Amino acid sequence: MATEILMPALSPTMEEGTLAKWLVKEGDEVASGDLLAEIETDKATMEFEAVDEGIIGKILVAEGTEGVKVNTAIAILVEEGEDVGDVAESAPSTPAAAEADAAPEAKEASTPAAEKPAAPAPQTADGTRIFASPLARRIAADKGLDLTQIKGSGPKGRIIKADVEGATAAPKAAPAAASAPAAAAPAPSVSADAVAAMYEGREFEEVKLDGMRKTIAARLSEAKQTIPHFYLRRDIKLDALLAFRSQLNKQLEARGVKLSVNDFIIKAVAIALQQVPEANAVWAGDRVLQMEASDVAVAVAIEGGLFTPVLQDAEQKSLSSLSTQMKDLAARARDRKLAPHEYQGGSFAISNLGMFGIDNFDAIVNPPHAGILAVGSGVKKPVVGDDGELTVATVMSVTMSVDHRVIDGAVGANLLKAIVENLENPMTMLA
Repeated sequence: MATEILMPALSPTMEEGTLAKWLVKEGDEVASGDLLAEIETDKATMEFEAVDEGIIGKILVAEGTEGVKVNTAIAILVEEGEDVGDVAESAPSTPAAAEADAAPEAKEASTPAAEKPAAPAPQTADGTRIFASPLARRIAADKGLDLTQIKGSGPKGRIIKADVEGATAAPKAAPAAASAPAAAAPAPSVSADAVAAMYEGREFEEVKLDGMRKTIAARLSEAKQTIPHFYLRRDIKLDALLAFRSQLNKQLEARGVKLSVNDFIIKAVAIALQQVPEANAVWAGDRVLQMEASDVAVAVAIEGGLFTPVLQDAEQKSLSSLSTQMKDLAARARDRKLAPHEYQGGSFAISNLGMFGIDNFDAIVNPPHAGILAVGSGVKKPVVGDDGELTVATVMSVTMSVDHRVIDGAVGANLLKAIVENLENPMTMLA
């Protein structure tokens, strides 16, 4: 029996992607685990594997197609002996048509229920997408069913027609935020055509937004509008750290390890999150999740955007281990070869622009993180020493942006104080 191959959700936040390249062609035999295609998400290009065996009867979405919605049929898999020609004639020819139900439900296409548009993809109270076939969503809408209360029997828990046909209507769960005041409507934005009209007669080139740029724009706009930021600033004297780093690098040279100042910053933040555990938390909508381990995200600039790969259990790792892992993550980030679990999660982030000569800046908190440390360059400055005498020291300016919903002022101040002390006394981080 013919089976639809659906556009996969390769990350929890993926809603659509680009079918970059087919690795099979019509008529090819495939087995479970065989690579079918390369899919571009908003963050990376990932390979998509077959979960069933059969023959590629028809490819529904051509390679290079952008904006393919998750759960859209992209190909049809047939069993040995089935007439591939019949499948090709009856199969949908566009991504929009490909959203029809799988073959067991196709017989219902002429029923009144099938003539109605499918209800939008439902979500649980915490925003998690519920996967259900279009026909199942239509039937559920007609019967007044709450799909969050139905267990799917389809592939990977997908709700199909059989799951909703025998179900009876029950009151839908009230939205978690029903009692909260309605958010103010966003101010209307100027259209692209209106902006272009302002520059009529001037030469310019339109740069198309890729998935990553669109995601960055949406997430950071939302973050700046919805997260109550506050900012804490400190200067850090680096001379002891620079001397200690030089000594360690000489000893590690034979192992091919060279520590950077950023490696020390990662370690200092990880330890500080253990020293001030109430700051090691994330915002989860209607609650705060208090984290046990220090999972630290580090911003990595790539062409057209950035990644924030996460160093898990950073407080437990040595400086050399953190350095090696960070170099590997950064290299694969620039090649867009990170897996979703390598750049999702974490409770706190670091953004270092010191290597670009930036003295200080304010970073935007990346939800659900509770904070981000913006790191400037180390600059020699006159300072007053502990003995009251004027001297010269290498000083690095940092600004910590904090989500006030998670971290209060005093807690944030204690966290930044711990980070500063760890960096100004680097040997203590090895204790």
